[in-house]
Amino acid sequence: MAVNFTVFEQFKAVDGIRLGVAQAHVRYANRDDMVVIELAEGSSVAGVFTTNAFCAAPVHISKAHLQQTAPRYLLINTGNANAGTGKAGFANATRSCELLAQATGVKAAEVLPFSTGVIGEPLNMPAFERGIPAALDNLSADNWARAAKGIMTTDTLPKGYSTQFDVNGKTVTITGISKGAGMIMPNMATMLGFIGTDAGIAPGLLQSWCKELADCSFNRITIDGDTSTNDSCMLMATGRSGVQINDVASPEAQLVFSKLKEAFQILAQAIVRDGEGATKFVTIEVGGAASQKEALDVAYTVAHSPLVKTAMFASDANWGRILAAVGRSGVQNFDLDKVQIYLDDVQIVEDGGRREAYTEADGAAVFARTEFRVRIELGRGNAREELWTCDFSHEYVTINANYRS
Repeated sequence: MAVNFTVFEQFKAVDGIRLGVAQAHVRYANRDDMVVIELAEGSSVAGVFTTNAFCAAPVHISKAHLQQTAPRYLLINTGNANAGTGKAGFANATRSCELLAQATGVKAAEVLPFSTGVIGEPLNMPAFERGIPAALDNLSADNWARAAKGIMTTDTLPKGYSTQFDVNGKTVTITGISKGAGMIMPNMATMLGFIGTDAGIAPGLLQSWCKELADCSFNRITIDGDTSTNDSCMLMATGRSGVQINDVASPEAQLVFSKLKEAFQILAQAIVRDGEGATKFVTIEVGGAASQKEALDVAYTVAHSPLVKTAMFASDANWGRILAAVGRSGVQNFDLDKVQIYLDDVQIVEDGGRREAYTEADGAAVFARTEFRVRIELGRGNAREELWTCDFSHEYVTINANYRS
């Protein structure tokens, strides 16, 4: 059961973007598993990708195609990651681009391929021969909701977000979808994200924004500490609203960026809320750090600790596990007397030790909540970071023990 999760239904069409969805039977029958995103000519696309050394063939190809030309189509399949598949996997991903290019009259380099699912299995190419024409047959600007379902793997719910706002009398639309529930960790966190806007954004700025936005959203979530081979997040800008962003310092740019940041963070947090077996949504905040890296090292050490995460699942206020994780996070010359730790508004550690006024009942009350914050103050500097994680439940083990069965 997803944590405090409401399925988004009020999708707004983005002028210049159409989506097609098909049941291609990549791995399973009777479910949507292939999505085609069509971009109007003149659109710009930026992306960030997994840093896993075993990144999938489609990741390599998407990165290369982005460098060559402006993409016109994105092709997404679920059920098979096409990772760890060697030269054959690369050839199959290339062939999938050719099939879509032939069907639409564009160059293969104008197609970006994305795959997600089981690693190490050959790609089912007949599925692409079936799925691509079927997806093209139902291209529609109003297909965001169906596409959000069509990219799901172990997700229990589709993830999406949409907003509209005014810029100098013109309406700008931002709509996005994401997927992911397990094998989630920053750089990128098995997730895919596709966010589109009808604002026009200069290509260089779009890529800079895409990285910055991912770093404060998808790269700030972790479910199990496993970085996927296929993570990709794409930001698409069609320019059809008539609003053009060239100056990053302009009020218009700051407004569009803030709205994009909101969309990125909602879509990223939706992945944690729907994490495999998750029953708690937890924010880890670290302040007073000497550097951003130090703050993130502490935050991730706590967020990745199986002992901390299982205590959260059990609603067991075993805060000593948080303390121990902070202590092994690698902070150099640590002055423990300056460390403060809070669960929401309950301070559990004061000046490096258990706060005298702390009671087990106060801590247990916070751990029993479905959503809470762990705040750690190091007293070493001014850097502050936060990230989002979830607990570890029996269900996580069940899901992943049965993943390929």
